Amino acid sequence: MLRGLYDWTLSLAASKSAEWWLAFIAFVESSVFLVPADVLYLPMALSRPDRAYRYALVATVASVLGGIAGWFIGHYAYDAVARPILEFYGKYDEFEAMRVSSGVGFIILMLVTSGLAHLPPIKVVTILSGVIGVPLLLFIVLAIVARGARFLFLAWLLRRYGEPIRRFIEKRLGHIAGAGAAALILLYIVVKYAV
Repeated sequence: MLRGLYDWTLSLAASKSAEWWLAFIAFVESSVFLVPADVLYLPMALSRPDRAYRYALVATVASVLGGIAGWFIGHYAYDAVARPILEFYGKYDEFEAMRVSSGVGFIILMLVTSGLAHLPPIKVVTILSGVIGVPLLLFIVLAIVARGARFLFLAWLLRRYGEPIRRFIEKRLGHIAGAGAAALILLYIVVKYAV
């Protein structure tokens, strides 16, 4: 099943609508959706390394625009929109704990860590930024730097080491997925009990 999903994603990466799907996923990831844009970005860049930087730019722009939407949701529609989203994902209590103890410096740190390792998820950071009133212009600049650095660094890695990485992934896909799932579970446990 995992192999079929991987092959389907690679085939989507070669389709004419792939960039639109990447933009859509990057946008909703930054405001309301749990799945990161990397799910489509990485296979797209592996499939077409010559377009890795272009895809990075698409993902960055869409992610920042989605982040702005998340900021507006947090700032203007917390009770009506953000709270139900957080409750749906089971993140409301953790979010409230962060909201009480957050400031602009904490938001900067969270944007950087979310950009590097998806921790915490970017949608949490964008909504929280709006809730606590981080100035929108500052938020946009920070989001461009954090998200742009992430996608551009991935583009550089994939351009430089693309084919060997692709062969490695295809040969060990099951092991990589299992290790990734285990790492995410461990990271979740550490974060949950550290807060």
